[in-house]
Amino acid sequence: MADMHTVIATLYTKYAAALRHYWPGTAIAIVIALAASFVSLTYGGPQLLYALFFGLAFHFLSQDAACRPGIEFCSKTLLRTGVALLGAKITYAQIESLGIRPILMVGCAVLVTMLFGWALSRRLGRPAAEGVLSGGAVAICGASAALAIAAVLPQTRENEKFTLLTVVGVTSLSTIAMIVYPILVKVLGLDPTAAGIFIGGTIHDVAQVVGAGYLISSHTGDVATFVKLTRVALLVPVVLGLSMLFNTRNGQTELNTPPLVPFFLIGFVFLMIANSFGFIPAVQAGWINTVSRACLVTAIAALGIKTSFQSLASLGWRPVVMLIAETVWIAVFVLATLAISRYV
Repeated sequence: MADMHTVIATLYTKYAAALRHYWPGTAIAIVIALAASFVSLTYGGPQLLYALFFGLAFHFLSQDAACRPGIEFCSKTLLRTGVALLGAKITYAQIESLGIRPILMVGCAVLVTMLFGWALSRRLGRPAAEGVLSGGAVAICGASAALAIAAVLPQTRENEKFTLLTVVGVTSLSTIAMIVYPILVKVLGLDPTAAGIFIGGTIHDVAQVVGAGYLISSHTGDVATFVKLTRVALLVPVVLGLSMLFNTRNGQTELNTPPLVPFFLIGFVFLMIANSFGFIPAVQAGWINTVSRACLVTAIAALGIKTSFQSLASLGWRPVVMLIAETVWIAVFVLATLAISRYV
């Protein structure tokens, strides 16, 4: 009995310490999310966009030592949890209705964007590794892809610095795209499915894809999430291919390397399969969707707190030109492919 009391006391101490560590920043993100939800319900308008804008107003807290751990937790762990739970909304029938074209389009977009990044780096007189890194970050999944690809590139201080700059750049550009692309979709008159393919096939980070997609409609958000996670899944063959190309996988790096297959992607696929076979009752699916929405709104609020558009200017003009050009390239490519597919 004494041993049991010791175990319980140890666990209590451990989790109480973790709660104190993460709670200040998490509480701020939750309050912002609640404020955004209240404004959205009372006056109308996009809940996620309100959360982003309200979060931007509290950017100064991202540098606070007490708040930073909780903000990081919400913008990463809580975000991935929310995305994984989105699998309970999607079924195989919905994916089948999209057809094979979006998957082929995503694969082509990733390939040509990385090739474009490589060619652009050569044109600007930069190392080819920088073009591959920035092109992969834009083409696949933003900051996560940048860190994963950096782990298999030649390990130099210059590449490490460029990786960190790329993380800042793609995060800033993703946030801008989250605001601009839903407007662009309306101007171009894309239907909800095409809008989801465009959003999911072009925006860099998962968080902003989810935010932009559900700003338009629930169906667009579902399609965008599936298309985006298809891009994320392509990180595995890309990293393995680059590892064989550069043959530096056993090199040491000071960066934290994410797993090749993100756990939230596994969770998403598991829930999607369970929902497709009817293993998740409608009531439980509704609860899961509610929890997912709460996680995503809170994560977007935390992402807003972390975002500083001024940091993009600190990259210098060449990395900025590369990232912006690659972002425009993949957007134009996906739009052109969508236009062509209407007549094929």
